[in-house]
Amino acid sequence: MDHVNDPAVIERLMRNKGRWAIVGLTTNEWRAAYDTSLFIRDRLGMEIIPVNLPGDPVHGETGYRTLGEIPSEKQPLDVVDCFVNSQKVGAVVDQAIAVGAKAVWLQLGVIDEAAVDRAKAAGLDVVMNVCPAQQAWKYNL
Repeated sequence: MDHVNDPAVIERLMRNKGRWAIVGLTTNEWRAAYDTSLFIRDRLGMEIIPVNLPGDPVHGETGYRTLGEIPSEKQPLDVVDCFVNSQKVGAVVDQAIAVGAKAVWLQLGVIDEAAVDRAKAAGLDVVMNVCPAQQAWKYNL
C-alpha cells in the first residue's frame, strides 16, 4: 500500500520541540542536509544530532556514525530525518526502530514503501518524500 503523508503528523513534528537525528548530515555545504538542518535547528527550534559515516561534528554539534552510537542521555529521538538515498534508507529506518525513535522523516526524493511499512508497524510516525523547509509556509512556521 502506498504511503500517504498525514498533514497533522507533519505539523505536529514541525511544531513540537524535540530532538532530531539528521542522518546523512555532513560538513559539505553543497548538500541539502547542510542548510535544511540549520533550518530545523534555528527556525524550528529543534535540537539536532548529526549522523554520518565518519561521525564528524556539524554546526558545532557532536556527530555520531550510527543512531545506536547516540548516548542514552540523548534518547529517545523524536525524529530520525533521513538524507540518504532510497536504496540505503531501509537500514536507517531499522536502526530508528531499534533505538526507539518516535518518528522517521524521509526527505524529498527518499522513498521506500517497505521501510515505511516497518516503521508504521513498530508504531512510529512517518513522513516520506517531503522536506520540512519546504513545508513551513503551510503551517506558518
